[in-house]
Amino acid sequence: MPLIPDIIAAGKTPTQLGDELAERLKEYVNDPIVTVMVSGFIGPFSRQVRVIGAATEPMAIPYRDHMTVLDVMISTKGLTKFAAGNRAVIVRMNGDKRETIKVRLNDLLKSGDIDQNVEMLPGDTLIIPESWF
Repeated sequence: MPLIPDIIAAGKTPTQLGDELAERLKEYVNDPIVTVMVSGFIGPFSRQVRVIGAATEPMAIPYRDHMTVLDVMISTKGLTKFAAGNRAVIVRMNGDKRETIKVRLNDLLKSGDIDQNVEMLPGDTLIIPESWF
């Protein structure tokens, strides 16, 4: 906002942030009414799940408790027509070691193989390769 300096929003509710903005605007506006609406939230890298490769919309997604691969695929709107979904992997860090978990996304999405619906953890990266022609 041009009239007031930057305000740190992290850790505040929309109501708390609105009250702080209104307080700072009182110097310029009589009885300011401020509404804050959150339009998007990603969160810190340690609380994200990232999807790269042949997803329809590759993106970083805020982690939610008990999030699964199916939840991630719904958020990214599925696979592209060139995706090699059955060659997808989840890359997960366990301390200093990197773990790779194979996931057969085509089997999950097209055949309903629920065994492929792996639970995601914060910091996981789902890599979906493209198929060879």
